[in-house]
Amino acid sequence: MPVTTLFRKDGTDAGTIELPDELFAAPVNAAVIHQAVTAQLAARRLGTHKTKKRGEVSGTGRKPWRQKGTGRARAGSRRSPQFAGGGVVFGPQPRSHAQRLPRQMKRLALRGALTGKFGDGAVKVVEDLAMDEIKTKVLIEHLGALGVAGGHVLVVAPARDESLELSARNVPGVDVILADSLNVVDVLRADTLLFTRAAVEAMRALPAATEAEEVPA
Repeated sequence: MPVTTLFRKDGTDAGTIELPDELFAAPVNAAVIHQAVTAQLAARRLGTHKTKKRGEVSGTGRKPWRQKGTGRARAGSRRSPQFAGGGVVFGPQPRSHAQRLPRQMKRLALRGALTGKFGDGAVKVVEDLAMDEIKTKVLIEHLGALGVAGGHVLVVAPARDESLELSARNVPGVDVILADSLNVVDVLRADTLLFTRAAVEAMRALPAATEAEEVPA
C-alpha cells in the first residue's frame, strides 16, 4: 500500500498516511486515459454551430430566368448554393459531440492518472484545510507552507466548504474540487494534487475495481 507524508496546515510533518491501493497503485493504461480525456473534452462542446440550408434562407421562389433559350445553365431558385446568399451544402448542424465511454473505463483512467501523479511526486496530503473565515491571504500562506505555491494546484476536499472555495477563488492557478467529482482532465492538468485526509477517506468508499473492469494494455 503506498505511503506518503501527512502534513499540517503550517507545513510541519504530522506522520504518514496510507493511500488506497486501488487509487494510487493501479495499472497505468495510457490508451484508456487518452480515450477518457478525449471523451470528456468532447462532451464539453456545445455543438450549437449551424448553417442554413437552401430551404431555410430567405429569398424569392421565382425562377431566376427561363428554362431554355438564354445559353445559361438552367436554374430553379435564387436560394441554391451557387448563388450569393444561397444555402450552404453539407454545413454544420446542431448535434451532440458526446462520446459513450463505459463507466469501468472512466474508473480505470482516473485510477491510472492518480497513480501516475503519485509516482511523479505530485500528490500531497494535509490533515485539514478548513478555513475559519474567508481569507485569501491565509490560504496563500498555507499553500506556501506546504510547498505547493505556484503552478496549478488542485485542492481535493471531502465536501463543500464555502470559506475554502471563496478563499481560493481569487488565487491564480488554485482550484477546489470535491472528492466525488474528481476527473481525469482536472487531475492531469494539475501540477500538484493536494488532498485533505478526509478527502482520501471519502475516496476509499469509491467502487473498487473488479476483474471484469480490467482492460488489456
